[in-house]
Amino acid sequence: MDNSGTKKTCMESTRDFFTSAKFLIYMGHALSTWGDRMWNFAVAVFLVELYGNSLLLTAVYGLVVAGSVLLLGAIIGDWVDKNPRLKVAQTSLLVQNSCVIACGVLLMLVFQFKDQLTELYNGWILTTCYILVITIANIANLASTAMSITIQRDWVVVVAGQDSSKLADMNATVRIIDQLTNILAPMLVGQIMAFGSHFVGCGFISGWNLCSMCVEYALLWKVYQKTPALAVKAGQKEQQQELKQLSPTKDLENGQSPEESSQPLMNETSIVAKSDSPKQRSCCYQMAEPVRTFKAGWVAYYNQNIFFAGMSLAFLYMTVLGFDCITTGYAYTQGLNGSVLSLLMGASAISGICGTVAFTWVRKKCGLIRTGFISGMAQLSCLILCVISVFAPGSPFDLSVSPFQDLYTHLIGEKTLPEAVHSLTGGNITMPTTAAPTQELPPMQSYMSVSLLFAGVIAARVGLWSFDLTVTQLIQENVIESERGVINGVQNSMNYLLDLLHFIMVILAPNPEAFGLLVIISVSFVAMGHMMYFRFAFRSLGNRLFLCCSPEQKVEAVDNPSLPTTV
Repeated sequence: MDNSGTKKTCMESTRDFFTSAKFLIYMGHALSTWGDRMWNFAVAVFLVELYGNSLLLTAVYGLVVAGSVLLLGAIIGDWVDKNPRLKVAQTSLLVQNSCVIACGVLLMLVFQFKDQLTELYNGWILTTCYILVITIANIANLASTAMSITIQRDWVVVVAGQDSSKLADMNATVRIIDQLTNILAPMLVGQIMAFGSHFVGCGFISGWNLCSMCVEYALLWKVYQKTPALAVKAGQKEQQQELKQLSPTKDLENGQSPEESSQPLMNETSIVAKSDSPKQRSCCYQMAEPVRTFKAGWVAYYNQNIFFAGMSLAFLYMTVLGFDCITTGYAYTQGLNGSVLSLLMGASAISGICGTVAFTWVRKKCGLIRTGFISGMAQLSCLILCVISVFAPGSPFDLSVSPFQDLYTHLIGEKTLPEAVHSLTGGNITMPTTAAPTQELPPMQSYMSVSLLFAGVIAARVGLWSFDLTVTQLIQENVIESERGVINGVQNSMNYLLDLLHFIMVILAPNPEAFGLLVIISVSFVAMGHMMYFRFAFRSLGNRLFLCCSPEQKVEAVDNPSLPTTV
């Protein structure tokens, strides 16, 4: 082939990639995640600013969000399963962005007229605005959860087809986008609020979501057009085949519709509803439908062969060893400034990206199940540094100080509970009078404990993100299509439950002297999570778990038969 032909082929290949469904999903996910990260960062800052530098509204918002996903995760997943893919994606996109825009406009009004609103009806108008902001923001988060389930857990699987390697690459790319936006998006909106104002920040986020919504809507439609498999779900295909095979007269004689003969667990409730007479479908029966869906979702999750793998991932959320407000607040009490923390967060993002790249390489060499086992061992090995930091020089860990003393003092003393939380998440720490005097240490020794802590946290991100991708792909490949939404919805609920428990743990023991105890508890939960995964892996592979096979074909031949795709 001549040079002109070669050049044309390269151009066509490049054009095909940038117009492929895979690339369009990446673009839509990048826009969606960028808006989510900006909003999640900004809404916490806005709520703190509105309530006089108190964390009360932020804490309430966090509890409402966690509780809502915990209770409604299965119901949201069931809604994703029972509706057409395009309808679910478009509805979730419109609801999420519309709620963020409405919240931004409402916050702009509150920032602009806060003094006037405070005087109206003894401040009840302002309180109503706070309630509206938290409620609308919670609806936006629920819509974001539905969007995440349908795109990352369903559309990605369909676009990848039956190619496990392509699915792994797509999952890794999506996670890299998450890592980059998690760092860059808050930096952008933070600079806008720093050089402008909170009013300008609200306006920018609202405008971004308005523009992003239009572009994402068009990208979803393009992906849907380029992937015909998205138009029909597995349950619909089965129903169509049964309707062709079974004659109408036989169905009438049996007194049931053809699609009732074989349905997955989550469709049992709909079958019961079809067989019920109109008299039985009372108002109370219809009101209890969400409860039955919630119960059926958790039962379906428990009956999955990847149940222990999903539980192992959820247990990793019960930890203070991450770059959230808890760990950064503790770092401030140990003398680290914002500049150092920003560098550490950047290093953490790079470590996470390395984990996603390592996942694709290890999976090709060792198989998917073994990748999770190797990743878990790598994470636990790195977290040993965090345990060592608890007893290293410079650590404030002191068992003679009651972990609940700070909470008790704030409850009955001069301060309130929100201030107790604030004391750990960035405020000034008042040392208890009963604590032993702090011994002066040389500069290198005074930072030894916190250095070991963050070294372990950053290094563990490689194993953490590789393990997360492993469990994600196990759920994608081994949950039947008709239950994919509800199982991932319950998985999100489990994640939020353990995340909520870790915040409660911090509220009960907020003083820095008890942070070492929280570290030990966190590492224990991570170890329990990986023990659950080891049980899943050993039941799936047996002694073959410890065999090292380099050719990918041999590994897949060993792994896949032990993991049936049905419950």
